[in-house]
Amino acid sequence: MMSVELIVEPKGVEEFKRRLEVFDAEMRERVRGRLKGWAEDVRSLARKLVPVRTGYLRSTIYARVNGWVVEVGAGASYALFVEFGTRYMRARPFLVPAVQRWMSRLERVILEALEDAKRGAGFG
Repeated sequence: MMSVELIVEPKGVEEFKRRLEVFDAEMRERVRGRLKGWAEDVRSLARKLVPVRTGYLRSTIYARVNGWVVEVGAGASYALFVEFGTRYMRARPFLVPAVQRWMSRLERVILEALEDAKRGAGFG
């Protein structure tokens, strides 16, 4: 005996699947773009706050976005000592205050990107 399975999808399922795929792509692109902007704001503030003697430390401050991860830091070998101090030198933080200043905006940045992605996919 031969059996045949027939799957019937309700009307609109294909359209919904297509919109979900668009939403996923839009979400990734928009969140990444918004995170880049946020990271650049943090980097910019850190560059204003950093103590400057030669300018090298300031020139090594960076912001990178990889997926949903934002990395802000400084490449100078002594950046950690300036940020947190040593037993001989007081701390002169510039990265932590910059991140703290913009942290309250981070949630809004992500939520705005998700709302844009929903609209872009035709969900609202």
